[in-house]
Order: sequence, then C-alpha cells, then structure tokens
Amino acid sequence: MMTTDDRDTVLATPEELAGLVAVQAGAVVSRTILKGRGGTVTLFAFGAGEGLSEHTTPHEALVVCLDGEADITVGGETHRLETGRALRLPAGVPHAVAAVAPFRMMLVMLRDPAG
Repeated sequence: MMTTDDRDTVLATPEELAGLVAVQAGAVVSRTILKGRGGTVTLFAFGAGEGLSEHTTPHEALVVCLDGEADITVGGETHRLETGRALRLPAGVPHAVAAVAPFRMMLVMLRDPAG
C-alpha cells in the first residue's frame, strides 16, 4: 500500500505513467497517484481476461488507455479502448471493464469539492 509520502513524490519529475503500475497475470492492480477533495487519479493494470464488474459511481470520470486493449461497457454500450484513447464515464451510469489483452489505464475521477 502506498503511503501519503509515496504519493507526494510520484510525478515530482516527468515519468511514463504506464511504468508506474505493473501488469500481473490473473490480477487487477491499482495505484492512486493523486488524491484530493476534487477527485483522484488512479492507475490500473489488468491481466488479460481480468476486469471490473458492472458498477455505478456518483462521480464523473475519464478513462485514458495507457497501453493494451479493453472493452469498456457504459450504459449497456460496449466500446473498445486502445492505446492513446479516452472514454468518459458519466456519473450515475453503470460501467464495466474487461481487458482483452494486458491493459493499463488512468482513471481521473472528479468529485464536487462542495458536496
């Protein structure tokens, strides 16, 4: 688990985002690199065939594919996400992730700092 001190040093200098989280076969790995009242930035790595089951959050989010390939279902519609592509996850809309190949992504979740 990363401590607050670890988070404070991440990206203090330019880094390749995909290199900050390793793909592990048969697993989903996550690493939060920024966290504040306004939201979080979390890196995820999925082994081929791994995923996140359908769920809903009350926050807007943006998924950015760092490398690999995954199918992301949003509101019942499936989208193929590949390296360099991004997809919006609207608040309150069910979504799921299924890695077609080893896959790394950045999730930017926006929260209402007043709420």
